[in-house]
Amino acid sequence: MRYGEKKQNTMDLKGRRQSTNFEDRRGKGGKVAGLGIGGALIVGLLALLLGGNPSEVVQQLGSQMTTTEEYTPTAQEEEFKTFALQILASTEDVWSDQFKRMGRTYRAPKLVIFKGSVQSGCGNATSDVGPFYCSADECVYLDLDFFNEMPKSLGAGGDFAYAYVIAHEVGHHVEHLLGVLDQAHSQMAQQNETEKNKTSVRIELLADYYAGVWGYHENRMFGSLEDGDLQEAIDAAQKIGDDYLQRRARGTVSPESFTHGTSAQRMKWLKKGLQTGDIRGGNTFDVSYNSL
Repeated sequence: MRYGEKKQNTMDLKGRRQSTNFEDRRGKGGKVAGLGIGGALIVGLLALLLGGNPSEVVQQLGSQMTTTEEYTPTAQEEEFKTFALQILASTEDVWSDQFKRMGRTYRAPKLVIFKGSVQSGCGNATSDVGPFYCSADECVYLDLDFFNEMPKSLGAGGDFAYAYVIAHEVGHHVEHLLGVLDQAHSQMAQQNETEKNKTSVRIELLADYYAGVWGYHENRMFGSLEDGDLQEAIDAAQKIGDDYLQRRARGTVSPESFTHGTSAQRMKWLKKGLQTGDIRGGNTFDVSYNSL
């Protein structure tokens, strides 16, 4: 795959199957929905640079209808699509096996590929919010252009960094299937803004942990990773920490406004999942907030 001039580590995906559980909506329009891992990058930076609240920026974006014209995908976009579907297939294999070991059946999320804007079960979204998961329709939404933005905006690229983005959103789906996500959302409805943000951090760190668990079993099943691949994902986690983004945007940090976790926290939980591969070890809701 081509990711620009900078040489990146390449996962060994040769001959791997592609998931058929996807919908290609490129060329169709919509408005704005919730935040995913990409929201921490694009919407977060925009809001912080303007001195605003990310959620308010999303609401403002949601009032603007955005449409896209029909287009012919570039060769790079098609490479990204193939890659995304191979990673999605891997998450299906890994999580099906993990759920079977728990005596449960895994119901895989659908990947919706879009360009510019899309309508989801959680509302409408533009690519400005980045990749996101919607539990209402059990879909992961991805504008493939986000993979081009990662090295440009963050200096974080490479196959496993991109795979981590997908695995993180699928991690939210695992949270949903296990009942953790819905319970957390119910709690947030009763919490003040500060406590709501803390619950959000726990949700995001657990998704990071599950992304690591996926990576552990992906490598055990297929032997597709090298040390450099793992470092790519850890670097990406470091550069989407709330403190990193806030400091980069305005030179200071506001811990009470964190919604995704610090760089240290995100790297910690991703690493923990990568090292243990134990679905039961992501106890982000069972430890004190200061211990995360």
